[in-house]
Amino acid sequence: MILKRLFALLFITPGFCHAQTWSSDVAEIFYNKCTACHHVGGAAPFSLMTYAEVSPLAAAVYQCVNTNEMPPWPPDNNYQQYQHNRALSGIEKSTIISWLNNGAQEGNATSTPPPPIYTSNTFLGNGDLQVQIPTYMSKATIQDDYVCFNIPTNLSQNRIIKAVEVVPGNREIVHHCLVFVDPTSIETTDTIGGNCASPNNSTTKLITGYTPGATPMILPSTDPLKLGIDIGPGSSIYFAMHYPIGSYGMFDSTKVILHFYPEGTTNVRQISAGPLLANVGFTLPANQISELSAVYPPGSGTIPVNFSVLSVFPHMHLIGSKIKAYAYKAGADTIKFVNIPQWNFMWQDFYFFKYLQKVPPGYKLKSEGTYDNTSSNPNNPNSPPQTIYSGFNTTDEMFLTYFHFLPYEPGDETYDLESLISASLEEYTLSDSSDILAYPNPFDHNISIYLPKPLNKGDQILLYDANGLLQIKIPVNLGDNSIYLGPDQIDWSSLPKGVYFLSAKLNGQLYSKKLIKM
Repeated sequence: MILKRLFALLFITPGFCHAQTWSSDVAEIFYNKCTACHHVGGAAPFSLMTYAEVSPLAAAVYQCVNTNEMPPWPPDNNYQQYQHNRALSGIEKSTIISWLNNGAQEGNATSTPPPPIYTSNTFLGNGDLQVQIPTYMSKATIQDDYVCFNIPTNLSQNRIIKAVEVVPGNREIVHHCLVFVDPTSIETTDTIGGNCASPNNSTTKLITGYTPGATPMILPSTDPLKLGIDIGPGSSIYFAMHYPIGSYGMFDSTKVILHFYPEGTTNVRQISAGPLLANVGFTLPANQISELSAVYPPGSGTIPVNFSVLSVFPHMHLIGSKIKAYAYKAGADTIKFVNIPQWNFMWQDFYFFKYLQKVPPGYKLKSEGTYDNTSSNPNNPNSPPQTIYSGFNTTDEMFLTYFHFLPYEPGDETYDLESLISASLEEYTLSDSSDILAYPNPFDHNISIYLPKPLNKGDQILLYDANGLLQIKIPVNLGDNSIYLGPDQIDWSSLPKGVYFLSAKLNGQLYSKKLIKM
């Protein structure tokens, strides 16, 4: 109560005529924008699923929301559209700030909507193959520790990867993990010198990466678009691990979970990944703001054929301040990939586009970056500032932009990747509850839902997608213990194919059910 009164005194803003509450206004925003990481077993170190969990952290929430530090979403959404956008809208931000300004009240607890369903500490389940590094103790004392592990897959035949999830063994110390396929197991494990940051052979190909806040790489895997990466017998998974200064003596055993297409699947288009844009060997003078750039192809060449870009992953270190990547051609429209106006070293990811980006012949790719090596940069690792060189350590700098890409086919740019991935989630094993019955399930257009008890005043039933985003608030009729949903309900009939979770609050008790729309 003292905390709430303090907030009311410190942050009260005149002009608010409606006091927001957790139960009526704020919980849904946290469900949609925070709890995908902040739930028990999630990527974040603490849960923000309930009022009891959020209210003691009110001061920290105010600071993080007011400064746009949280939810973490560095890209400029006006530059390009991405899947899984975590950014708060203007209304969402003002609602949370107003709620905190007015004492962070809970409201009527019985009116709090039922939360999204999170199945486990892995998003996609156990998969078809798990490859894990041995338990390793970080040696990062005065320098970061970069080590590499090459772990055999023991596959006896070729398989096609459709999803990859990296699960850190110790989220506190895994700064990043790059995951490669070594098709002939030619790479070697190197944990001695602390400077192994990449494979030695061009045949070893990048699949994906993990950084704090990253999500699994899920590829569309149903018609009309099936994407994948081959992995064959005799192959290994190559882990390039980065443990930062201060992690000495702490242990990690990161694993990669691979999900494969069923054997015999055809018409899967192969994707590639790599740092097409790179600048190395540079120097960043002390007390100076510097600009860097990189182009592909280098020199006077241009892209020779049509290709499609699936994702972009820009990479800098501590003194990076902004970065942009795009494709350009004289007399033609610029193809925008990513613009990060305020670089945040702690939040990096492969940003997957909502639509495949077609790059025609004659274009060049380009990235532009700004580095602030002055004392005004609060992230500068040196005080006073010192000359910084390109290198692998966190206190060095890098300038890279990775992409997932593939040869273009007509119609690529029209595919709604978010919808196709949602439909593809049907193929993954996600947990379920039998408290609520549904028939038919999977369903096409019509479904009947049978509840364990009749509906009472204040009961709520919400439908979330597999990412925890609210899709529909289902109307309830008092006394009913079943609900029929069909084509006459516009919101329901317009749902794309995919996996959904029905989350119900009935007489104060929570129930859930997994639903699959075909």
